[in-house]
Amino acid sequence: MLALYGHPFSSYTWKVLIALYANDIEFDYRVVDDAHPEHAQFIATAGPLGKFPVLQDGENVIFESTSIIEYLSQRHARNQVLVPDEPSAALGMRMLDRVFDNYVMNVMQIVVNEYIRDGANPDQARIAEAREQLTRTYAWLEGWLEYYPPMDHITLIECAAAPALFYADWVHPIADDFPRLQHWRAHLLALPEVARCVEEARPFRPYFPLGAPDRD
Repeated sequence: MLALYGHPFSSYTWKVLIALYANDIEFDYRVVDDAHPEHAQFIATAGPLGKFPVLQDGENVIFESTSIIEYLSQRHARNQVLVPDEPSAALGMRMLDRVFDNYVMNVMQIVVNEYIRDGANPDQARIAEAREQLTRTYAWLEGWLEYYPPMDHITLIECAAAPALFYADWVHPIADDFPRLQHWRAHLLALPEVARCVEEARPFRPYFPLGAPDRD
């Protein structure tokens, strides 16, 4: 059986969980926390910096969420096509995956990290720069969504977008200037696979460094 090392409150773990849930793939969920030091010990050497999520499939060990989803698409996907076989379509999907990881998720994390570093005195210049970058990305996505209507099935794009937009909106709310993006975020959170991740993570909301909003 597959084994996934991660944590329910981790955005990149969500990304993989959504793909697993969408295809009804059985797996052993090995939560990385203080109660399971052996799980942390395993991931410590799985990749260069010992980060999760990590997928173990027999002798195969795959780290990086996008690579894990590609692996699942190639070997384990049954219900939904996560990454299409057609090269041009797959290329476009991978490009958007990088947008959500690099320009939404990782930029949002800059703000979170500032509050982890010093919640009473975060670097306001770094936070302002990150918020400005998120606004620019929101604007770009608003235009892109004119050509990408909300879908009820899961692909690599939905796997990347759902956790990224979920947490980014907590850090820097999506303004009313971007109605398509607001609607799409709500649509993503209503998908059964995503809603399951939201509920599984709910007990950990008190740990959000900025304070979790009373919504979602």
